[in-house]
Amino acid sequence: MSWLFDTNSIVERCGEPTNVGDLEKQSFYRFIRNTYIVHPLALGALLYAIGGFPFLVWGMGVRSVWVYHITWFVNSACHVWGSQSWNTRDLSRNNWWVALLAFGEGWHNNHHAFEYSARHGLEWWEIDMTWYLVKFLQAIGLATEVKVPSESQKQRMALNNNDVVAT
Repeated sequence: MSWLFDTNSIVERCGEPTNVGDLEKQSFYRFIRNTYIVHPLALGALLYAIGGFPFLVWGMGVRSVWVYHITWFVNSACHVWGSQSWNTRDLSRNNWWVALLAFGEGWHNNHHAFEYSARHGLEWWEIDMTWYLVKFLQAIGLATEVKVPSESQKQRMALNNNDVVAT
């Protein structure tokens, strides 16, 4: 968990982030980055004003603990339990119950196979709440250039053998 707080060592090991150039050019996202500390403080004040200390505890404390635990659970449970649909040559797994808790991120083997995809629940029965939100945003024009794997990309990654390599 220390990586959350030690950004200098991440920069030393990995270099500066270079995959958000398009966001750095947009004034809205620069504003959010530059005023980040104000947002949770304002939320805390609003929650306290609406419902007192219980709202503050549930809206800030419990919510944050829940979200962090589910996020980290994806990276631990989905490398141990579940099934593989794609030849990713790693230990990533699709896990339906983690997917339910994590709004679709439990389809972790799908994510490893198609990292660029906005959709990780690739089968009709793979519930992916995040994908449903992206589709809605696309329908109202707020999401564009949404990427999903093509049939040929799926065929290329299809699991034909069990040569999984630990990473």
